[in-house]
Amino acid sequence: MEATEATQEASGARGVAGTAGADAGTGADASRAARLLGRPFDINGLTLPNRIAMAPMTREFSPGGVPGADVAEYYARRAAGGVGLIVTEGTYVDHASAGSSHRVPHFYGEAALAGWQKVADAVHAAGGKIVPQLWHVGATRDEGQGPIPSAPPAGPSGLSLDGEAKGHAMTGADIDAVIAAFADSAAAAERIGFDGVELHGAHGYLIDQFLWGTTNRRTDGYGGDLASRTRFAREIVEAVRGAVSPSFPVIFRLSQWKANAFDAKLAADPAELESLLAPLAAAGVDAFHASTRRYWLPEFEGSDLNLAGWVKKLTGRATLSVGSVGLDKEFVGPQGWAKETVSTGIDLLLDRMERDEFDVIAVGRALIADAAWANKALTGRLAQAAPYDARSLRELR
Repeated sequence: MEATEATQEASGARGVAGTAGADAGTGADASRAARLLGRPFDINGLTLPNRIAMAPMTREFSPGGVPGADVAEYYARRAAGGVGLIVTEGTYVDHASAGSSHRVPHFYGEAALAGWQKVADAVHAAGGKIVPQLWHVGATRDEGQGPIPSAPPAGPSGLSLDGEAKGHAMTGADIDAVIAAFADSAAAAERIGFDGVELHGAHGYLIDQFLWGTTNRRTDGYGGDLASRTRFAREIVEAVRGAVSPSFPVIFRLSQWKANAFDAKLAADPAELESLLAPLAAAGVDAFHASTRRYWLPEFEGSDLNLAGWVKKLTGRATLSVGSVGLDKEFVGPQGWAKETVSTGIDLLLDRMERDEFDVIAVGRALIADAAWANKALTGRLAQAAPYDARSLRELR
């Protein structure tokens, strides 16, 4: 089943009450926050004014796949509130099986692109930078739903995230069509004024399904060991890189965890992780966005580095980290709705930034709740940040 990213990330902090708060109290020194988070950062020539990004979170406020004025205002408020880089919610590429929702925005077609151009213009007018996240949900697509209900779910081997039969295994022609769709959307992003593009290769969606052995059991050149399973992702990166200017930043989002398996692992150790990352870096990825449920947890035994820290160490590329920033309480209620939570400080985050473990921190639910969270973090006013609760998801505000 295709799940929204905001709901997934809400699930990600289940049962961590007090964990981050013990290390990330609200007394972070304002000058330290300004010094570490307020530093500009460069991604392939794109200069970010600070180290705070907005993480991509599905909102489903784009009927017919077209973002309207309310979406433009929503993102512009975050830019005005101090976010250095906005990564939009996931946007469907132009493929029949790309997604299930009529309210998730497209990144293709005249109407949707006109709407997105207004979003980019509004964010730039507010002083921010913005990249769209390009998305294909693959085998998680809900059958009989979406813009083209008759299109079956499509994945590398016709398997769900549980390894059960679902949809159909993509043919060579299917693969070529999806690669072209990503490239076309990336070219459109540059054409209408976005500052870069992010490819969604995480959380058990299509690109990640090719990377993961549970869902990729192909015996052709797209299957095999982990390095071989990177071929689909690598070819998407290469096509995107060829469709945009050399100076147009390409970001790749990856994760170990999946929508149905928080403890899943693509890579069991740093050597395996390097075998995944090296082909993507060589193909033209400028920055990696490493998604974890809790940014403060180490990725492998014997080191305190989180996933983003290991990615930076192994590739030398710019890295974004993410995972429950600013939140530390149990907050998932019935049907995935969030109970009210407290916003916490960022002392632990600043410790990691001071060590240069990663370069940029992406913030999710805290920025849904409070558009000015970034400015409050930069000036030591997080105690004033609005709490994240169920109402935060019910409207754009």
